[in-house]
Amino acid sequence: MMKTNSYLLSILVDDEPGVLSRIAGLFSGRGFNIDSLSVASTAEPDVSRITMVTKCEPHIIDQIKKQLHKLINVITVNDLTDKKYVQRQLALIKVNAQLEKKADILRVVDIFRCKIVDVGLSHYTIEVSGDKEKHDAIISLLKPMGIIEIASTGSIALARENGKK
Repeated sequence: MMKTNSYLLSILVDDEPGVLSRIAGLFSGRGFNIDSLSVASTAEPDVSRITMVTKCEPHIIDQIKKQLHKLINVITVNDLTDKKYVQRQLALIKVNAQLEKKADILRVVDIFRCKIVDVGLSHYTIEVSGDKEKHDAIISLLKPMGIIEIASTGSIALARENGKK
């Protein structure tokens, strides 16, 4: 069995209806999964950036990139995987905040430089921004305290000025 790797793609597209659907269709039609997906406008009018993470065998990513380049409305496809980049995710984590756990939760929030963005009688909602490792670490510390629910964005990323690793 071939080894699968995780790939981070930054795709500039025309900001038009149906573009995301065509890209998602390319993946689903070939049996590939999109692990993370984020879409937003850019500084250029009528251009959006799609940031996606996918796992596949190394020879498959080249096929994916070639197929993406062929799609109408795709401007550029940039594989950031082997480049220097800045990457972030955002998560909202709702955690049980029973009296005996509040001090521990506040300590974790402080250590990870997070924010409490909502307070209820028995819960805190914490905003976490950072890389996947930071998210995984804070979740592992909060899990024993009782995570109620999590909402998380996909990865967003921009290449650094000197793009080589």
